[in-house]
Amino acid sequence: MPQKRILPYVIMGILLNKDCTGKQIMDEFRFDIGEFWQSSHSQVYPELKRMEQDHWIESYSKEDNDKEIHYRLTAYGYEIINDWLMEPVDKLPVSKDLFSLKTFFINDRNDPRLEKLFKHQVQLVSNSLNHLRKRRQALFSSQEQIDQQYGHYLILARAISRQENQLVWLEDKLNNR
Repeated sequence: MPQKRILPYVIMGILLNKDCTGKQIMDEFRFDIGEFWQSSHSQVYPELKRMEQDHWIESYSKEDNDKEIHYRLTAYGYEIINDWLMEPVDKLPVSKDLFSLKTFFINDRNDPRLEKLFKHQVQLVSNSLNHLRKRRQALFSSQEQIDQQYGHYLILARAISRQENQLVWLEDKLNNR
């Protein structure tokens, strides 16, 4: 069974609060949304065209710069994104976790590859955790900032919690093999 396209909903979510150019949409994927959802230029721009054909969004140019195309939700697009946001999520995300896959295939607790894998994973998780904490400080240093983008704040807090728990687990297993 084909999977439902998610990218148009991500784009409409970005456009919920403000009109954006394609570059601004891509910036969201490079920074904030890119922390948990990836998409490329070659995916976003064709999707924008499809969404415009489906009447979910419309494009326009500003008088001072007719080369720069801006996108905004149509009334139909607002209806579509609001319906999607109301749908409960009924599946946990499927992960393609290479660390877990490689660890799964090592059966001997004294295998030297385990220590190398775990040490490297601790470093990756530590780097990610530091990055996420810096993002939280930069974006949410006040209650007002949290209140203005509460959903973003929750996802960032969730990511930090996951990385903290993963780091504790990794260090425990590394030290108690």
